[in-house]
Amino acid sequence: MSENWQSRTTHRIRRFVICVALLLLACLFGLVPMWWVNSQCSSSLAEAERQTSLARMENSLASAAIYAQRGDYETARLAASDFNTALRTETANGVDSGLSEAEIAGLQTLLTRRDEIVTPLARGDTASTDLLSALYVSHPELVNR
Repeated sequence: MSENWQSRTTHRIRRFVICVALLLLACLFGLVPMWWVNSQCSSSLAEAERQTSLARMENSLASAAIYAQRGDYETARLAASDFNTALRTETANGVDSGLSEAEIAGLQTLLTRRDEIVTPLARGDTASTDLLSALYVSHPELVNR
């Protein structure tokens, strides 16, 4: 009888191990589709964040140009400073940036012209309006939009 009992116990343990293994396998099969969806969502989110960052920079530049045209040079100066800050942050991120290497290289020229853009606005110079408008028109070409 002890041999029969041992056989039943071994059979139950084997069945239990098989059930646990099947349960783990089912969980893994459930994780693969979730991982794949998560991967797709992550790449979509990264692209959306890149587009949002570029749109914010462009919006700051457009605001600066509009305020300068309206004669509100202090608000235009603040918007231009916001643009330059966002631009510096985005180009300083390097590999983590939403910009490609070519875009960063093209936008570096704008960073070197920061004082050329902000100083006339601080003085209330009307020439800054044309400079900001030209910069706004050239911005999409620099970021390949």
